[in-house]
Amino acid sequence: MPHFIVEYSANLEEEIEFQAMFKAFHDYVQSTGYFPIAGVRSRAICLDHYRVADGRDGFSLVNLSLKIGHGRSQEIKAEVAERVFAILCEFLAPITDKQYCQVSFEMTELDPVLKFNKNNLHTLFK
Repeated sequence: MPHFIVEYSANLEEEIEFQAMFKAFHDYVQSTGYFPIAGVRSRAICLDHYRVADGRDGFSLVNLSLKIGHGRSQEIKAEVAERVFAILCEFLAPITDKQYCQVSFEMTELDPVLKFNKNNLHTLFK
């Protein structure tokens, strides 16, 4: 953990540099010392079927969900959330400066009892 999941409207497919954005997310969370790098993952999901506002052509959307494991203070979560949203907005500025785009972000702390995973990368980064 953390996991970055970007959902975006298909009309932005050629507009977003996902690998550069993901690198910025990963570099930031690694720099905080709050998260083990072996657990950080990012993915983007193109939404072929979507509607924004009244459905006008050219309207677009980007939603970032950040899932984190349990156990960090509210202050740490707020600090990380604010910086991650700033990074997202920086990457989307070329889009939001020229067209209408709804940008949203939410951080979710996963329940420690109901979250399961198996990750053998942790041994590589010890």
